[in-house]
Amino acid sequence: MRQLETPRLILRPFREEDAADVFDYARDPRVGPWAGWPVHKSVEESREIIKTVFTKPWDLAIVDRESGRVIGSGGLTDRHRDILPGANDEIGCVLHPAWWGRGLAPEAMGAVIRHAFEGLGLDHLWYGYYDGNAKSDRLREKLGFLPWGEPAWVEVPLLGEKRLEHWNLLTRQRWQEREKGGGGL
Repeated sequence: MRQLETPRLILRPFREEDAADVFDYARDPRVGPWAGWPVHKSVEESREIIKTVFTKPWDLAIVDRESGRVIGSGGLTDRHRDILPGANDEIGCVLHPAWWGRGLAPEAMGAVIRHAFEGLGLDHLWYGYYDGNAKSDRLREKLGFLPWGEPAWVEVPLLGEKRLEHWNLLTRQRWQEREKGGGGL
């Protein structure tokens, strides 16, 4: 089973019975629109997203160990950039606002990064976020991603608009240097 663990979290594949927990964070306008998707309107909509969208091999539910609740989603998007040499993928996450400010996003994504480089043998990870998303910019910084290229206007199809997107890159070499130097998470 695809599962990663940290001291406070379990990252595992989504299950249909997670729909109520997903709806609890996905209905909050501080979550989805910043990630490029509309707020969920029902538990059934969240269940449908679990069945149709959260299907890639490393789309993971972020589960709080103490409560057993799904408090977010994160992992690898299975989107690759031909411009990068070697194996690469995009990383991303969203977290329930009630769990913000506890260091859980860096903890979860730190486990994903370790698995991507050590377990999957990727050479590069990239991370995009929309202009004005200070939380994603701060997460990028904590994880060691560096700005990559110029921000670009991109279509956000689920919201029917264009946004300025910032791209960031983390190489396996940079990650290993941070880990050796104590700059890890």
